[in-house]
Amino acid sequence: MSIKISIKKNINNKDIKNYVLFCEKNFKINTIKKEITNAEFSYIAGLLKSNDLKKNIYSFDISSKKKIILISIEDQLNSSDVERLGAELYDFIKLNKIKNLVINSNSLNAKSGKDFIGRFLHGLKLKSYEFSKYKTKKETTVVNIIVRGDKNKKLTQNQFRYKALEDGIFLTKDLVSEPGNILHPDEYAKRISTLKKNGLKINVYDEKKLKKLGMNALLGVGQGSIRGSYLVTMEWNGLKNSSKPLAFVGKGVCFDTGGYSLKPAKFMEDMTYDMAGSATVVGLMKSLALRKAKINAVGVVG
Repeated sequence: MSIKISIKKNINNKDIKNYVLFCEKNFKINTIKKEITNAEFSYIAGLLKSNDLKKNIYSFDISSKKKIILISIEDQLNSSDVERLGAELYDFIKLNKIKNLVINSNSLNAKSGKDFIGRFLHGLKLKSYEFSKYKTKKETTVVNIIVRGDKNKKLTQNQFRYKALEDGIFLTKDLVSEPGNILHPDEYAKRISTLKKNGLKINVYDEKKLKKLGMNALLGVGQGSIRGSYLVTMEWNGLKNSSKPLAFVGKGVCFDTGGYSLKPAKFMEDMTYDMAGSATVVGLMKSLALRKAKINAVGVVG
C-alpha cells in the first residue's frame, strides 16, 4: 500500500468521505466543534458518552457516504509518540480498506506542537513499509491523503526532510530483508556503488586492496565464502570544508553461519540479519545526501 499526500487550505465538505479530526485527551471534543456541523457534533458526543474508551482512534459513520475518524491526543507527546499515533492510523486505514482520507490540521490545539502533522504523517508512512519484491501478487493500493487547514506551514517546509529520512530508512529495510543468497558481498558492494548518483563519494576496496591495507581479520572471515570480501566507504561533504567528519561503522557479514559456535538450525535463517549494522549506515548516508545535510560524514562497512 502506497501513500500519496497533498496539502490544501480548503476542500469542499461534500467531497469528504473519511474525515480525520484530532481532539484532546480522553476524547474531549470541544476543539472540533467548529470543524463539523452541530448535528454531527451532537451525534458523536452522545456516542462517546456511551462507550468505554480504551483506544486512541474511533470512527463514526455519519452516513453511508461519510465517516468521521477521531484521534485522541495525550498531553506532552514526544516525537516518537506522535509517530506511533500516525502508525496507528495506518493500521486503521489498512483494516478498513480506506483509499481516500482528509486530515484536518485545524482541529489541533497549541499544545500539539508546530510540526505535529509532519511527524504524524512520517510515522504513518514508515508503518506503510512492506518488502514485497518477491511476491507474485503485489499490493497496488494507493491511499490518497489530503491535509486540510491553515496550520501546515511547517509540514510544507519539512516535507523534503521527512522524505529523505523515509528513503534512507526504506533502503535499510530493503537491504536487511534481502535473503543471503541474493545480497551476498559482491551484490552488496554493487548496490552501495549506485549511491554515487545521490552525491556520495564511494570507494570499494576489494580483496587485493584489503591485503595491501593489512586487513587480514576481515579477509579471514571471508575465506569461508566463495564470494569476495570488501570494505566500502561512503563520504558526504556537506560543509565543503576540511573539518573532521563524523564516522559511522557497520558490520556487513551478509550471512553469519556461526563458525565454531554454530547456531541451532531454527535460528539459522535469521543470520541474514547479521548485516543490519551496515544497512543502517548505508541508509543513513543516503538520507544525509538526499537532504543535503550540512555536515561532513563518512560511513564504513565491511
